[in-house]
Amino acid sequence: MSSDVRTTDLGASRRTVRRGGLVIALVAIGIVVYGLSIRAKEGEALKQWTEEQAVPSVTLVSPQRGSDTRTLVLPARLEAFARAPIYARVSGYLKRWYVDIGAEVKAGQVLGEIETPDLDQQLLQAKADVETAKVNAELAGTTARRWQSMLNTDSVSKQEVEERVSDYAAKQGILQAAQANLDRMQATKGFTRLVAPFSGTVTARSTDIGALINAGEAGQPLFVVSDTRKLRLYVNVPQSYVPAIGKGATAKVTIPGRPGVEYAAKLVASAQAVDAASGTTLFQFLVPNDNGELLPGGFARANIELAANAATLSIPASALIVRHDGVHVATLDEHDRVVLKTVMIVRDLGKTLEIGSGLEEGDRVVDSPPDDITDGMQVRVPAEAGTGAAKS
Repeated sequence: MSSDVRTTDLGASRRTVRRGGLVIALVAIGIVVYGLSIRAKEGEALKQWTEEQAVPSVTLVSPQRGSDTRTLVLPARLEAFARAPIYARVSGYLKRWYVDIGAEVKAGQVLGEIETPDLDQQLLQAKADVETAKVNAELAGTTARRWQSMLNTDSVSKQEVEERVSDYAAKQGILQAAQANLDRMQATKGFTRLVAPFSGTVTARSTDIGALINAGEAGQPLFVVSDTRKLRLYVNVPQSYVPAIGKGATAKVTIPGRPGVEYAAKLVASAQAVDAASGTTLFQFLVPNDNGELLPGGFARANIELAANAATLSIPASALIVRHDGVHVATLDEHDRVVLKTVMIVRDLGKTLEIGSGLEEGDRVVDSPPDDITDGMQVRVPAEAGTGAAKS
């Protein structure tokens, strides 16, 4: 009987072990199934995230109508309102000079004197020629009158009288020529004094006492006088902006070395022609310079106010796509798919472009589009990224 009991206990023990093993197997299977389901969910999430990341995210801007005015910034140069290089009209040596660079002079003020020994001798010779011609003319006149009085006595022939009268006329012509030469010499002698043609500032002096002076413009001017109370501002404006600059246009002028200081300039003239080499038109503005802060010949920057064109739309320059087939802008349809539009640029204002055709005011324009953007590409717009406006 004890043997049967031991057999029964052994069987029960084996059944207990089998049940425990089955439970453990079921638990292991449950853990594996749970792990596989979690991994499947994570894989699906990863796949979805990867697919979302594959769709590029973009920022949108809206085309804007132009404001009342636009500002065009261009380099410019300043020139004196009037500038006169003073050259010598006579040859000689500089006797003395009275003004140096930076001096203020009045119209007619003497700048320097030239010593002309050769001209002085020529002037003396011209005076002597006049005296000789005058004596010869008087003698010829006396002779002609005497022969005319003898004509009535038949003591001289008429031909001889006419010869004496003709000789008198010739002597008078010689006298007039000598007098004209003397007047020319005296006028030339007046050029030994170098004078200022108008009131202004001496901006250059390139001679000194004792220097050899040659008449004419072969060398450098002896002095340069400039009127700097107001200056001319010359600006080369690209052809596309010329129609926007009307009569009475103004500009704000800034110069290096004076940050934050602006000078007002007013348009006075334009070349009314386009330079074929540069594609620009020369505009001339006038800048008051009563306090002398602006220097002629200097570089400046002109900020010219332009009238806006109501028919154009403005977008950031960063939205432009330039490719071999033209100039495009990427827009989005209602399904956030890319639609490439070919546009025409009317004006390039630096940060902003004015578009003449190809866009509509309600278009959603992609700002800073990726390089590989194509027509029909699916993109996404982040919820927190609203539609911005074109900035000037």
